[in-house]
Parts: sequence; structure tokens; C-alpha cells
Amino acid sequence: MLKHIKNLSIQVEDRPLTKDQPIEIIERKGKGHPDSLCDALVEEASIALNQLYLAHTGRILHYNLDKGLLAAGKAEPNLGGGKVLTPIKMIMGDRATFHYLEKELPVWDTLVKAAQNWISQNLRFLDPKQHLIFQNELHPGSAELTNIFAHPDKIHKANDTSAAVGFAPPTPTEKLVLSIEQNLQSSHFLQYFPAIGEDIKIMAVRREKALDLTIALAMVDQFIHSEKDYFEQKEAIKDKLIHFIHSQIETSSLALHVNTLDQHGMGKDGLYLTVTGTSVEQGDSGQVGRGNQINGLICMHRPQSNEAVSGKNAVSHVGKIYNHLAYLLAEDIYLKLEATGEVCVWLTSRIGEPINHPSMVAIEVVPQKGKKLSKGYQELISSVIYTHFEKLPELCKKLIEGKLSR
Repeated sequence: MLKHIKNLSIQVEDRPLTKDQPIEIIERKGKGHPDSLCDALVEEASIALNQLYLAHTGRILHYNLDKGLLAAGKAEPNLGGGKVLTPIKMIMGDRATFHYLEKELPVWDTLVKAAQNWISQNLRFLDPKQHLIFQNELHPGSAELTNIFAHPDKIHKANDTSAAVGFAPPTPTEKLVLSIEQNLQSSHFLQYFPAIGEDIKIMAVRREKALDLTIALAMVDQFIHSEKDYFEQKEAIKDKLIHFIHSQIETSSLALHVNTLDQHGMGKDGLYLTVTGTSVEQGDSGQVGRGNQINGLICMHRPQSNEAVSGKNAVSHVGKIYNHLAYLLAEDIYLKLEATGEVCVWLTSRIGEPINHPSMVAIEVVPQKGKKLSKGYQELISSVIYTHFEKLPELCKKLIEGKLSR
């Protein structure tokens, strides 16, 4: 039993594994989707802020950047190429520490530069200086929360009462959804179809072994020369995708729908065209926490966390630390415990308690069909949990440096 865990629950459940259940619903918002984009910008900004604080103070100071909003601009897409009329606005809000030992720290400039760099490296047609403006809504934190950071301890106190969840392994359909976006954004695919933007949304519905996929692709207008060209490219993309999907998963039937709002005969107004490759230029806004979970997906048949992980402080905010930890624990238990078909991990914290003192750890294990867990499985699970909590400073360090991708 872990000395720091007051409530450890290990349950063995006899139920079908998620992959064997009759229905799965899985969503993926690609990196250029407004919600994913908002998450990425505040996370990249928080990593840069970590480095600023370490360079100037030797430790992480109080901040949270998880209250971000990406407000859509105005654009005029056109066949052969259009233009952005009104810039997108990125509002960064919540709390940060702006002074240390009476010295002002270049917090805002650091955040903006980090966000601009991320856009330059990840979005081909969105100019971070021409198409985007930043609005500063950051303010100093409360004295009570700021005091958590008063001493540079290896283990900080939790700055929130929070809950997190993680699971393993991914189902074949979950892996497929991730691989579809990766394939669409691969250099090989873009070589043939450069019109595919970074704003991709995938909705997968599996009924038994029948798969229904709806995909929204923001098409870049400069590569589309006519309505006929658009629909021909879309059909070619669908054909190539169908071949890829069949190479990845076995299905009894496959239905693939791409850009279902398109209408023949309406010219550019009946097509999903963008100037920048993302709908945030005009069609949709984004908000931190409305995108994918830690595993890169939104899995409707799995337990979900309501925490916005991106932008949170990496040494005290359990909404970030525990969500990453829950997935790492689930994966480790799944790999080490024989006859395990599925693992789910829940973690809860209490504000003011050290982050390595969770208020509860709950483990659910579903054995493989027709198999039983080996004797002593409780001790093995407890050992895995103990090891991960002992190494919590190492996890926080990886989060500080941005070495754990979402």
C-alpha cells in the first residue's frame, strides 16, 4: 500500500472491452482546427514561460495560461487565391508573475513570440504576424495561490482540487482516426494534394464492424482553380483515403463522407475554401479545453476529463500533471499485468496537499476475454503506482520542457 495514498481502489470488471462493444464514437480535431490551435498556442507559450522563469529565477513561478480564446477573423476565399480581410485575434488570459525581486520580466513578449514560432512551424499559409493579433488579458495571481510557489521545493502543493482520468490501450478504431490525420498531413499525401489545409476534423462511428467516417477538410483556395477542379480533387482524396483505411483496419463496410456541406453549381460559395488552411480565418472560433484529450482524441465511450490541460502550470496544477500521469499509469499497468485487456485510472487531488499525495487513486482492470489476472495483481499495480509517484519530479520536468506531446 502506498504511504501517501489514503484511498487506493483496485476493481476488476467483467465487461466487454471497448473495442468489442457494439458502438464506438470517436472524434479528432486536427492541429489546424480552431480549438486545437488555441490549445497549441497556450501550451507553447507556457513552455516558453517556463524557460523564461528558469533563466531569470532558477524556478517556475506562479502562472496559468489555460483561459485562451481564438476569435475568428474575416476572409475572402476565392478560386485561385483569396485574402484575409480582418486578422484573427488570440486572447491570452488568466494569471502570470510579471516581476521577480523588483525586476520586470518580459512575459508578454515571450508568450507572443512562442505562439508565432509555433504557427510558422506548423501552419503553411497562416502568417502569424499578418493574419493574427494578440490581446493581453493576463494579470497577477492571488496571494494565496502565489504563495504555493514561495519556496523552490521539488514537490509543490496542488493549486486546485481536481480529477483526471486515463486509459489504455487504444482501440483499433481510435488508432485509425489518429492515423488518418497523420496520413492527410504527411509530406507524401500533400505532395499530391497540396490543397489540404491543417484544419481537419474527423468523426468516426463504428457499429459492430461497420465504419462510418465524416471528415471536414479545409481546402486552400490557391490550389483550386474551378468548381470542377475542387470536386475532382475531393474525389481523388476520398479514393486515396479509402485505400489507406482498408490497409489499416478490417471492416464489414466503410462509408466515407468528405466536406458534406459542399453544393454543386454554387461556385466558390458552395465549396469549403480557405485562404490559410484553417476555418479560424472566418468560419469558427476556438477555445482552450474544447479540443482533444491527452490521447489526441475525443472518445465518447471512454471516461473523459473536463480539465483544460494546455497552458496549465507544470509543477503545481494537477489538472495538467494528473491527466498526463493517469495515461502513463494506465499504459504501464496494461503492459506489465498479464491477461489484461483494458485499464482505466482515475486520480483526484486536494488543493494545498503535495502533488505526490493524491486524495484518491482508482484503478479499473478488465481482463482479456476468458482469462483471469494472475495472483498478486494488486501488489503489481500498487508497485507501478508507487514508482510513478516517486518519479513525479521527472514527469514535471518533462512537462516544463515540453517533452510530452499531446
